[in-house]
Amino acid sequence: MLQSGSPSLTGGGVVAVLVTVLVTWLFYGVTLHLAATFFIGDVPSQLAAKAAVAPALVSLILQRWGVESGLVSADLGVAVVLLLTLVADGIAISLSYRLSTRSTAPLVALHLAFAAVLGFALNNIFRFF
Repeated sequence: MLQSGSPSLTGGGVVAVLVTVLVTWLFYGVTLHLAATFFIGDVPSQLAAKAAVAPALVSLILQRWGVESGLVSADLGVAVVLLLTLVADGIAISLSYRLSTRSTAPLVALHLAFAAVLGFALNNIFRFF
């Protein structure tokens, strides 16, 4: 049953939030593993799963409580969310893969590129937006 004023079909319940976090984590994990395999070579997928938690949580938290709540203006919101997600991604990649800053930066850029291309392709297939 929809609450009055709630545009979401799920009502934003706990299950909806958990599924959103898991799908975002999976998406970031897959794209990070693809980027790491392309950049580093043969690497275990567990490292990507471990590192993908940080950007997934940061991006979802900032979108929900940063942009939607008005803490960050809508004009700057996308840039702030993208920048802080990339910073969280870089820190998580550096710690998980034990890379220097010089090696982490290209992997973060590749991860962004893989995520953008895969996100664009999935959006064209399933019409999410």
